[in-house]
Amino acid sequence: MTHLVFLPGASGNTEFWQPLIQLLPADYSTQVIAYPGFGAEPAQAGVKDFESLSEYVLNQIGPESILIAQSMGGIFAVQAALKKPESVKSMVLMATSGGIDLSAFNAENWRTAYNEEFLNHPDWFTAVQLDYSAQLPQIKQKILLLWGDADAISPVAVGQYLHQQFEDSDLQLIHGGGHLFAQDDADEVAPLIQRYLLQLI
Repeated sequence: MTHLVFLPGASGNTEFWQPLIQLLPADYSTQVIAYPGFGAEPAQAGVKDFESLSEYVLNQIGPESILIAQSMGGIFAVQAALKKPESVKSMVLMATSGGIDLSAFNAENWRTAYNEEFLNHPDWFTAVQLDYSAQLPQIKQKILLLWGDADAISPVAVGQYLHQQFEDSDLQLIHGGGHLFAQDDADEVAPLIQRYLLQLI
């Protein structure tokens, strides 16, 4: 059975994925990973910084998983592909940094607004600065990159860069899509993912 693992963005909002999941075939098994201490998910003593959160998330990913990640969730997907490639069958990355330095891409700084909106979220989450650029070519899985062409937080240029770095990737644009297009334009995103999944069989 095809197993889809959904990774939310920085909000940790697991409900973000429901419009998309409802449009995908019911015979796919789905798992949405919640981040302890984010949103309605209770905190856990062992999750106290980004490193321990990454370890927690990666431990939730079982064999033959297809990772579908939004925004900051893409960092966990890239980590999983690098650290436990045997568990990652393929990936769909949407509107993410992919764990690269965005300073060269004229990306909007989301951290101030995030900290003001999510007062109860761990403050260390927005402080992390990771750069996996040099390691991205090591990722051999087939990857679907989906980007909104009206996204100021992760501009199309970021998706184009990742497309160049990954060995086997396809970049598709959602016209008029903002940063949350996976939720707002789920009816357009679902067929793209379905077509991609059929290519994996």
